[in-house]
Amino acid sequence: MVRSMRKTGWVRAAAAVGVVAALISTSACSPSDDAASGATDLESQSAGAMKDYSADEQFKATEKIDLGLLWTDWAETPVTKTWEVFKEIEKRTNVSLDLTHIPFSDAKEKRSLLISAGDAPDVIPLVYTGEEAPFVSSGAVLPMSDYVKYMPNFQKYVKEWDLGDMLERLKQADGKYYMLPGLHEVSVPTFTLIIRQDVFDEVGAPQPDTWEHLKEGLELIKAKYPDSHPLADGFEGQSMLNYAAHAFGTQAGWGFADGTIWNKDKKKLEYAGANQGYKDMVTYFNSLYEEGLLDPESFTKSDDGGGVATISEKIAKNQVFAASGASGTVNEFATALDATENKGKYKLVQIAPPGGEAGMVVEPRNFWNGFMLSSKVKDSPHFLATLQFLDWLYYSPAATEMMRWGVEGQTYSKDGDKITLNPEFSLNAFNINPGAKTDIKTDLGYSNDVLTGSTESRSLQESYNSEQYVEYIDTVLSSREPRDPNPPAPLTESELEQASLKATPLSDAVKTNTLKFILGQRDLSEWDDYVNELKAGGMDDYVKLIDDARKRFAKENG
Repeated sequence: MVRSMRKTGWVRAAAAVGVVAALISTSACSPSDDAASGATDLESQSAGAMKDYSADEQFKATEKIDLGLLWTDWAETPVTKTWEVFKEIEKRTNVSLDLTHIPFSDAKEKRSLLISAGDAPDVIPLVYTGEEAPFVSSGAVLPMSDYVKYMPNFQKYVKEWDLGDMLERLKQADGKYYMLPGLHEVSVPTFTLIIRQDVFDEVGAPQPDTWEHLKEGLELIKAKYPDSHPLADGFEGQSMLNYAAHAFGTQAGWGFADGTIWNKDKKKLEYAGANQGYKDMVTYFNSLYEEGLLDPESFTKSDDGGGVATISEKIAKNQVFAASGASGTVNEFATALDATENKGKYKLVQIAPPGGEAGMVVEPRNFWNGFMLSSKVKDSPHFLATLQFLDWLYYSPAATEMMRWGVEGQTYSKDGDKITLNPEFSLNAFNINPGAKTDIKTDLGYSNDVLTGSTESRSLQESYNSEQYVEYIDTVLSSREPRDPNPPAPLTESELEQASLKATPLSDAVKTNTLKFILGQRDLSEWDDYVNELKAGGMDDYVKLIDDARKRFAKENG
């Protein structure tokens, strides 16, 4: 579970959607705008559609529909035709899903090839904001903003969860958005720091609310456990730098995105990899390395699916006491510790990302994965029914609960918002009823990584997580502020081509030199030389191109 959560979650989620995809910013729209957009009238393509479909209503097609869907296969949870989830979807909706399989190992590449060749199935899931950008100009995917007026659940929860401003940022330069995201009632960083609270308490370390407090604690732990490197990442540094960067006034790692960041004091965009906050960040992590507080292997070991497993081993051996992870990672660390003399003696806590000189800030609020539609769907006689079905599947509470837990009264029971998995079933990915005969994920297909978790209410999100994770949510919401997102700066097709030529080599140079600075392979006295190398690589022209697009958009849209 941890690996799948890592790969499809934060890696491709909150702003870490790839350099080229991040180049097209988004702009202003609301569901009500779309209702007046003059989108295609689907009366002639309403076969199978419900006549008076509305929010929170069970969708059921009036005739059988076969719908193609792109499915990413994880090696550890191979999909089977006998999975109950597909039968339950068909039972409730009269829609049968015809899966086109791609392997997780190169899913993005395979997906891109299918879309570009016009061979993609109707529905393309697991799409994060920005990943749709390369397919817009070719017309390979549909402008979903033209059709959300047919999707009442989507409109309802965008409004109820106050996501309208975020939705506005999904528009491309043509004023439309081409993917529909997953909606979360509350948004907290998926990845953060998981600490051995018992060891921090043992050595008298301060609560690591800031990165400086964390360093004080790591120094005390190092003194007690001299053979340890108490802090580790496990994701080539990309996870830790991502959630740390905001506290230093920059962005990095998985969240580097297109590399630009808004300087609210100067009221302009600047290049994150060259700003003062970035220098402060690498200086801080270099100091950890120099003092033996940072596990260097966890910043260099290839993220091939074994990174977290390696850190689990080190945590079990009392070599690491704080590391990057998500809620599922806590379970993996706990399993490793339970196999040692530490069993029953440890306390793992997922803490809010520490604050720093830029404040007690975290990443901007973000969407989760959603979907695109292949442009060929617009010619389907079942087009309207397809929109209704996806609105139900992705955004209705009944569907999102079913996709997570299965069938009420069969696999789980419910009392108010409290959901209890029946004792004969397990959800091992979240350490629920371990040892039960039937795992609802691997055996039945519920809680799968393709269709589950895209949209979640707070109560649903809390229903499968530990009490400590609920405390984590509360802590983040009460003590941290999301950083303001960059202002929209949508690029035209020609501008995107210009920007993409510079974006990748610039970001590659940043990533390479970041690790060199942190791990002492390049002295920080050479920082100015590094910045000049970025300038020689076109950094200033690149930022100006995007900033000009921002100014143009602001002028055209007030």
